Amino acid sequence: MILSVAFSFLFLVLGAALWWILDTRQRKLLPPGPRGFPIVGSLFNLGTLPHRTFHDLSNKYGPIMSLRMGSVPAIVVSSPEAAQLFLKTHDSNFAVRPQMEAVAHMSYGNNGISFTNGTYWRHVRKFVVQELLAPAKINSFQGMRREEVALVVEEIKKAAVAGEVVNVSDKVGSLIENMTFRFLLGRSKDDRFDLKGIMTEAFTLAGQFNLADFVPFLKPFDLQGLTRKYKESSKKLDAMLELIIDEHEQNLNTGNNRDIVDEMIILSRNDSSVNHRELAKLIDRSSIKSIMIDIITAAIDTSFTSIEWILTELMRHPSAMKKCQDELASVVGLDKMVEETDIPKLEYLNMVVKEGMRLHPIVPLLGPHEAKEDIVINGYHIPQKSRIIVNAWAIGRDAKVWGDKVLEFIPERFAESKIDLRGRDFELLPFGSGRRGCPGMQLGLLSVQFVLAQLLHCFDWELPLGKSIDDLDMTEQFGLTIPRLEHLLLVPNIRVKAA
Repeated sequence: MILSVAFSFLFLVLGAALWWILDTRQRKLLPPGPRGFPIVGSLFNLGTLPHRTFHDLSNKYGPIMSLRMGSVPAIVVSSPEAAQLFLKTHDSNFAVRPQMEAVAHMSYGNNGISFTNGTYWRHVRKFVVQELLAPAKINSFQGMRREEVALVVEEIKKAAVAGEVVNVSDKVGSLIENMTFRFLLGRSKDDRFDLKGIMTEAFTLAGQFNLADFVPFLKPFDLQGLTRKYKESSKKLDAMLELIIDEHEQNLNTGNNRDIVDEMIILSRNDSSVNHRELAKLIDRSSIKSIMIDIITAAIDTSFTSIEWILTELMRHPSAMKKCQDELASVVGLDKMVEETDIPKLEYLNMVVKEGMRLHPIVPLLGPHEAKEDIVINGYHIPQKSRIIVNAWAIGRDAKVWGDKVLEFIPERFAESKIDLRGRDFELLPFGSGRRGCPGMQLGLLSVQFVLAQLLHCFDWELPLGKSIDDLDMTEQFGLTIPRLEHLLLVPNIRVKAA
């Protein structure tokens, strides 16, 4: 017994020593970074807000940093110059998505847009960009968005007349949910299921670091209980999506005003245009459900989170709020509501959106990339299968780009700046960039701009009685997005009478 214990202890010591030697040799070639521990690497040092931990570490080790996350080598990118190298210069080598357990369970084996690889991904992305999220398709739902916003404005007006406190987070969340429902499914919210609740649950789960993704031999043990939760969430999602597809198949709309599910069902029947015949051969019911999940995910929590944070920042900066409202009064007038055609004329509002997305990016850590082949970047060896993590949150706080007041909300910093947020400029990457940039960027940005403009134009906003600006909780809740931990509660006062 004693001999057995001694041999086991010796084996562990020799294993740890061998790991240390091999790790030291490899690290001479890799970018600098923390050493971590045997087996788990730096996984247990990430904390509850990994984007902040990565930012702190990058200040020490540099904008291209390596660390080991379990058995997976990870490269964390934290500056515009470094992001350009990975997302543009060498984009073809990093356009691969890693396989992750959450996606496998909740996206039908990677059949959607976000985490699919290879030929299928190229076909499905082309279809989504050219058909489902094309400018003409988005513009065809302009009247729908106007109707849904008007309904919410009327609800808030009633609360204003009654002097009630409004849960702005709930109102905006429900509005984005209804707009998404009508765009995707052709109708408003369905009381038979809670789309936003189910998707928020799935979104939060998918954003958690799963040990099994980085230490594969732990997968059967499900130490965090995430596999069980993935399966439960996937079951709820599947029941909801099956019901939706069944109803669409029974009442298929083949006219000009088809919703997104109609478009995909028609494609799956191989009754589509020549441009997408290759995809038509590949798409099936699971693919339709996976693409639906991607669109819902990209539409609801992302837009809602951005609007909530930007409005919070405006409450903390009354002078910026006043400039926005003065511009709206000048461009739109106080006798009518904002139209989507007004958005390009609202220069200050667009600066506010950029600044809000700089400080509170839609997704703090862009969707993970994987190195297809070994490559040398800036003299550093990046091994094949390395996980590439672009920290958009840290890039938005790069003092070399944004100056000494990098942590302050200053929309005017964009007045003389040509930096755009559509992925061409790597200083600001709320929608990512390159081959894996967000295909729904136009719809997402329009939703944020239009809803925010309407809320600022139709109402003056105050904090509830007894509350001050210092009482606004800025705590983040980590997931794929980082919403406010506390809901935003405000008191509205009517500015515009028209509805």
